[in-house]
Amino acid sequence: MITLQGNNIFLRALEPDDLEFIYAIENDENIWEVSTTQTPYSKFLIRQYLENAHQDIYETKQLRLAICKNNTFEAIGLIDLFDFDAKNRRAGIGIIIQNEANRNSGFGKEALTLLINYSFQHLQLHQLFANIGTKNLPSIALFTTFGFEKIGVKKDWNYTHNAFHDEVLVQLINK
Repeated sequence: MITLQGNNIFLRALEPDDLEFIYAIENDENIWEVSTTQTPYSKFLIRQYLENAHQDIYETKQLRLAICKNNTFEAIGLIDLFDFDAKNRRAGIGIIIQNEANRNSGFGKEALTLLINYSFQHLQLHQLFANIGTKNLPSIALFTTFGFEKIGVKKDWNYTHNAFHDEVLVQLINK
């Protein structure tokens, strides 16, 4: 099991007990615009996903970890590596803290610190990237804190709330 420890949170591999938590996140329409989800997920599909969550990042091309407060095993969010490309040593990164009460508390920043370090030190990645809606100012601020640079804007990229919205592409190169 992958466990990455910080001062206030730790990252861990997904467990079968995370079914209800992931079900709630995947079916929260308020989050769909940041996850490109278009339809609800059944507990059956999420259970199948969790049964295969142990697979290696080199096999599945993604790694999803639960973000947990140090004093509990219960997940408060998820952080992902996706579009993992071992040949070109890059991956996309995404993060969500489910409950608004846990946002702006430093948990996302600490989780991102842990995953960036893991990506560069253990996976030997050369670069990370993230796709962020231009109106998602807290996420843009979070990623730029770590030196992610805006490398482009995808015009009218996402259709939500009956309108097209731009998306910024940010990138961090391991120097």
